[in-house]
Amino acid sequence: MLKLIQKISALLSGKASIFVILTAVVALFVPELFAWVQRNGHSSVILGLIMLTMGCTLSGKDFRILVSRPLDILVGSLAQFTIMPLIAWSLAHLFNLNPFMTAGIILVGCCPGGVSSNIMSFLCKGDVAFSVGMTTVSTILSPIVTPFLVWFLAGTQVDVDAWGMFRNILVVTLLPVTVGCLFNWLLSEKSYFEDVQKLMPGISVICLALIVGGVIYQVHPQLMENGIGLLLLTLAVVFCHNTLGYLLGYMVGVLCHFSTAKKRTISIEVGMQNAGMATVLANNFFASSAAVAANPLAVLSVFPCAISCAYHSISGTILAGLFNRFDKK
Repeated sequence: MLKLIQKISALLSGKASIFVILTAVVALFVPELFAWVQRNGHSSVILGLIMLTMGCTLSGKDFRILVSRPLDILVGSLAQFTIMPLIAWSLAHLFNLNPFMTAGIILVGCCPGGVSSNIMSFLCKGDVAFSVGMTTVSTILSPIVTPFLVWFLAGTQVDVDAWGMFRNILVVTLLPVTVGCLFNWLLSEKSYFEDVQKLMPGISVICLALIVGGVIYQVHPQLMENGIGLLLLTLAVVFCHNTLGYLLGYMVGVLCHFSTAKKRTISIEVGMQNAGMATVLANNFFASSAAVAANPLAVLSVFPCAISCAYHSISGTILAGLFNRFDKK
């Protein structure tokens, strides 16, 4: 039975984008199925579970890279927290987005790298150790850097509770990662823990899909009212944000004379964000029940985040495939 569950977990990990998209489609037609995700802070608990799975897969070897390759990690982290926030801010003005959608795409840009970026780096023969190191550092820095950048770039558009966001990220993101790392440190010698670790990718994908489903439920009235126009606008913004992240991330690698593997990794790490984290933060701070009661359009802040959840997985898979096709040629 355990082997079967592990195979399902591996299948979900390999087909993450398809599973997330199918969940979003189901949520469009039967949104009530995901109503519970938005109640009583369940979305924060789900994000915490995602971060716990990340921590359980981090070992001492992954942290040693931070000491052995500090320059690589410094370059990657600087690129992560400058390129994506500035692209998001620029696109918000270029597309003339309303303040809440502006806050949403800026929040995506200011979040740390996504966990699935490590998988994409592996698939395209990138530097996986570098990828894990970048994701780890950006996640550790996120409680301070993410609120500050969101306040700096979006504070004139919407009210940004930077202190509240700092505390929320600390509890929902950094604490679960730390607990997961402790589990790995204390239980890594146990044979059963390795079996548990094989379940983590599938759990992470299911949790991400639930967050997306919850957001679709939340924005469903606005989506029905504005129709295809809102969807196409958001897709265009997310596409430009993500694609420019990949391109400029790769250019940073070229300018720093990185190896091919490291150029591919920094491209993926910069372009792929932890959009699940952005979705939960947008829901907690920009689209809360009080904010939506004051202005129904506030719910739109979560829409770029939710679209990014699905799209980043799709584009990351496509980019990894393109890199592999280039190798074959």
